[in-house]
Amino acid sequence: MRRYVVKRILSLVGTLLGVSVLIFLMVHLIPGDPATQILGQFATPEAISQLRAKLGLDQPLWQQYMRFVGNLFTGDLGTSLFTGEKVWDQIMNRFPITMQLATLSVIIAAIFGILLGTIAAVKQNTIIDRLVVLTSLLGISAPGFWIALFLIWVFAYKLALFPISGYEGIHSLLLPAITLGMAEAGMIARMTRSSMLEVIKQDYMRTAEAKGAALFRIIVSHGLPNAIIPVVTMIGLQFGSLMAGAVVVETVFTLQGIGSLAIEAIGKRDMPTIQGMVFFMALIFALTNLIVDLIYSRIDPRIHFD
Repeated sequence: MRRYVVKRILSLVGTLLGVSVLIFLMVHLIPGDPATQILGQFATPEAISQLRAKLGLDQPLWQQYMRFVGNLFTGDLGTSLFTGEKVWDQIMNRFPITMQLATLSVIIAAIFGILLGTIAAVKQNTIIDRLVVLTSLLGISAPGFWIALFLIWVFAYKLALFPISGYEGIHSLLLPAITLGMAEAGMIARMTRSSMLEVIKQDYMRTAEAKGAALFRIIVSHGLPNAIIPVVTMIGLQFGSLMAGAVVVETVFTLQGIGSLAIEAIGKRDMPTIQGMVFFMALIFALTNLIVDLIYSRIDPRIHFD
């Protein structure tokens, strides 16, 4: 196990270096000049040139990239061109809300997805199965902003059960988490149903049924532990994607998280903030995948890492 973790960490470093190249090139392809954005459209060419030299934007791209990577190895994600604040500090100020939102979304998606998928598999080819499949398809297909506006109108405006926008504690994240988790719940339900249908056909399931074990005990004790492995993979990948994909939900619900910070940085063409944020989210996604792989051996003792 220890050798496997070391190998994964080494490969992770190479992956992040490749990601840093892509981030740097994509950010520099964004139209517009940060110096002009800072000084305004009426700034003189001399003032713009001086600011570009001060920010190091007049240097060749390869020198700017080497400076960017060198700072990464020291834990420095850069400094915002507009606020002068360290990018790491900006991320840490916004990260808790996004982390809470993603965690709550994954919990909601996993609970409802696994439950509905299992029920659909047990009730295969019945009206319940068809309803679950249809519901999961609607959850996957419905636009996130539409779901968000619908939930706000019903539960925040009409029923006044939740705040319409802003962060007022963990309860104010319930509607955003449902919005963010609906598509994920649909995919988990479909994956659970497919995996459970394969498990139900196995001999040990029929043997347990022949011995007179209750259906609930057969599913929970024998079915789910064997059907859950691919679902855990999906949940782990979804958690990383939810961390990075909360932009629309945070914008609709006016949450000051990573997503809203990304929108602000892109609008201002704040290159250090954009680069630092994307690299940070790539790191979170990669670490999540590593943790999911390590969880495998706990779920299924047959899996060993050499």
